[in-house]
Amino acid sequence: MPQLISYDPAKHADLLVDYCLYAQPGERLQIASSTLALPLMQELYRAVLRRGARPVLNLEYPGQLDDFAALAADDILDQVHDADVQNIAGMDGTLRVKAPEDPAGGAPKRQARLIASGARLAAVRSQKKWSLTLYPTEFAAKQAGMALPEFEDFVMRAMFLDRADPVAAWGEVREMQAGLIERLRTADQFRIQNAGTDLTFSVKGRTWANSDGRRNMPSGEVFTGPIEDSANGYVTFSVPTIYGGQWVRGARLEFRDGAVVDARADEGEDVLLAALDTDPGARRLGEIGIGSNFGIQQPTGNILFDEKMGGTVHLALGRSYPETGGVNESGIHWDLITDLRPAAGGGTLTLDGEVWQRDGQFV
Repeated sequence: MPQLISYDPAKHADLLVDYCLYAQPGERLQIASSTLALPLMQELYRAVLRRGARPVLNLEYPGQLDDFAALAADDILDQVHDADVQNIAGMDGTLRVKAPEDPAGGAPKRQARLIASGARLAAVRSQKKWSLTLYPTEFAAKQAGMALPEFEDFVMRAMFLDRADPVAAWGEVREMQAGLIERLRTADQFRIQNAGTDLTFSVKGRTWANSDGRRNMPSGEVFTGPIEDSANGYVTFSVPTIYGGQWVRGARLEFRDGAVVDARADEGEDVLLAALDTDPGARRLGEIGIGSNFGIQQPTGNILFDEKMGGTVHLALGRSYPETGGVNESGIHWDLITDLRPAAGGGTLTLDGEVWQRDGQFV
């Protein structure tokens, strides 16, 4: 068994600042996270300064968002202040560092409203360069079913921080995924099938994005936005997920002419229904993503890693990414994953009647 690699916040920071944010002298870059990620935040602050840029730290205390969801007055919960929007608009780039913590498990409808209210900030953030990563906390390790040293090793390897040249490794991912996109860009009808899924939709004319680690670290996926009224059939999401701090397991959705007409879940059904009721766009697909990172083999309970697992496919309810040609608008963007690998029962991805991936392997 190979020796476990300890987490190195300095290496992580250098990759984020040089590759993901590609910091330039004089830029104003926001770095946001919880105080749980303080070792990484310190290294990021120093790294940005060394590149001649101006770091702006945004630190929250653990449980701050849970307090906000539980205690904010309705008008505060549902609206972002203009000054907060202007602050993001004044940045040249943003980096958010997820630092998973044990959630309070508040009311699903209030959590859904909090998530929806952030859509205005997300829209402004998306107009700049942005990135998202994760700091390995004790809770994240527990959630993944690992001891912290194991999880730190997992995080380092998933980001290629065990390599002498992580940037070159992400270049190899980009090249491999460019080959996948060559076939996908000519596709019209897309079909997903497994034991609990038979869903079809169109991606005709849409642009496929090559997610090579710049915006998500780690990454390893290609994605686009389905034609908004084209989804028909049903899909079961076999990989558990967390939304608004609460678990959702065994979610099943039925689509008709692009919209969800029936929804259920083995656990967290109230969370699922609250998300779908956010707005009309929450019942339509904003993204189809295909995981291609075969270095991530097991679910961790964290979407940043889980949606990238090679052999899985994910669908996002809600907001589209405009660069894909998608036009769906919503206060949410929620990725849900189904596993097509043999251990999960297998499955296929079919393009225009031709099997393109079988049991998690491209054919």
